Amino acid sequence: MTRFVILLSGPIDPTQDLRAAAAGCRCIAADAGIDHASALGLSPELWVGDFDSTTRPREAYPHVPVETFPTDKDRTDGEIAIEAAIGRGASALLLVGALRGPRSDHAFSNLILALRYAARGLDVELFDGQERGWPLAAGNPARTFPLSSGAQFSILKFTDLAGLTIRGARYPLDSVEVPFHSILTQSNEALGPVEVALGAGTAILLAEARSE
Repeated sequence: MTRFVILLSGPIDPTQDLRAAAAGCRCIAADAGIDHASALGLSPELWVGDFDSTTRPREAYPHVPVETFPTDKDRTDGEIAIEAAIGRGASALLLVGALRGPRSDHAFSNLILALRYAARGLDVELFDGQERGWPLAAGNPARTFPLSSGAQFSILKFTDLAGLTIRGARYPLDSVEVPFHSILTQSNEALGPVEVALGAGTAILLAEARSE
């Protein structure tokens, strides 16, 4: 499995866990996402974007190839970076800097991208040092997520859900239907690793990143 770190422009906390998750991965930076490279000990093999948000001059990274795109375009810089990674053989993506920031629409678009590429069969994780997220694969066997005891987590719904099972949590569920407008899956608490199965629907597990 070829895992790429995609550096996006949202804030990160370069914790030991985040650095460990990124270690040994190939890396592509999207615009201001390159600002995270040094903190994570990464050397991007490509830097893409319209460069309307980075505070670093491109000359600061003379060893990193650059691909420049117009500001007026129908793709985000993050989307361009992900497609570049796939073109280089990516089968797994770690999206760093995807979850927070001054504009909520940027975080929302990154969640949509995570869902899109997971639906295409890539292994996708979002991690910024404070929160971790994983798209849930409907119709597949239950998956266990490495949450620490006491970590808060939610299932973010993008459709109605069916057959949702949660084990290893303060509020377990057993093959329930959850309408899109329900907040039933908001603010649960892990008792340790959490097992989730989803029969049908589109959702992301978003969890507090805590070390034991």
